[in-house]
Amino acid sequence: MYGSEAGRSDNTSRRAATLLSGVAVGSLLLTGCFSSGGDKDKPNGESRNNGPKQSDAPFWVNPEGLASEALARAEREGKKDEARLIRKIADRPAGEWIRPEQAEDQTRKITEAAAAAKTPPILVMYNIPHRDCGQYSKGGARSADEYRQFTDAVVRGIGDRAASVVIEPDALPHIMVPGCVPQHMHDEQYTLMKEAVDKLKSLPNTKVYLDAGNPHWIRDPGGMVTPLKRAGIDAADGFSLNVSNYQTTEENIEYGKRLSSMVGGKQFVIDTSRNGNGPMDGKEDEEAWCNPPGRALGEPPTTRTADKLVDAYMWIKRPGESDGACKGGPAAGQWHHEYALELARNAEKS
Repeated sequence: MYGSEAGRSDNTSRRAATLLSGVAVGSLLLTGCFSSGGDKDKPNGESRNNGPKQSDAPFWVNPEGLASEALARAEREGKKDEARLIRKIADRPAGEWIRPEQAEDQTRKITEAAAAAKTPPILVMYNIPHRDCGQYSKGGARSADEYRQFTDAVVRGIGDRAASVVIEPDALPHIMVPGCVPQHMHDEQYTLMKEAVDKLKSLPNTKVYLDAGNPHWIRDPGGMVTPLKRAGIDAADGFSLNVSNYQTTEENIEYGKRLSSMVGGKQFVIDTSRNGNGPMDGKEDEEAWCNPPGRALGEPPTTRTADKLVDAYMWIKRPGESDGACKGGPAAGQWHHEYALELARNAEKS
């Protein structure tokens, strides 16, 4: 009903790092991509091991997501320990990646359900033309006009209901990658994102965040200022960091504060879905970003971040869903049961 299919795979940021490996881009440097936030980041002594009920979750929990389906199967089959572990994912809010072909209907159903639960959903727009450098998650709208139609559909679907919207993960960093987004498309992408910000902010109860990469992708936050400005950060509520990534919460906060100081003190949100114990040490290629073993769930979604600039910790990436057909995993976006169990088990050890 709500569109429980996954969003994009996690391949984007990692591959971009590979593309830029050894390439100087002004003061920007690309490296591997991940690291993590541990228990010391927990606000107010919260435990990541107790999933919130819908009534006390900071964002809407999709009762029909892939994690919820996996939880129901485990319970039917009497697999109590598996059910306990999967509940750590199923009971927590995560991003709803909007399907372009059903954008208005999906968005309306999600926001209506969220309004009934009195919690805003996390929505992710991921349909920019020439998405993902033409790699594993390639695709996106076929033209600027098609993207505008997609944006308009999302706006109609949200209406006057509350929602937090993350606009185009990786799009701005990819513009900065030499040879990734064709030069003649740069202006178009900036314009489309700015239009999306303006249209979404015309709604009464929508918070909007432009994606700004992560601190191990773009080392100098100053390099992100002009792209954010051109994409409409002045009208947005802020920016998102670490989407589908593994960098520590501490690193993201430090990076985010530096970037915020350059864009008018804007707040930011951090994707903590899988940064519970950091990245694979010394890995900078597919081994590190595609279903990397040994990772853990990160900080549970919360708006109690104990830092006025950090608007929220969110699970923008949906943990438990595969990054791609690697290491024995299913196709990108499909439920990866063993990997989900590993993420949850390792969170208990973190």
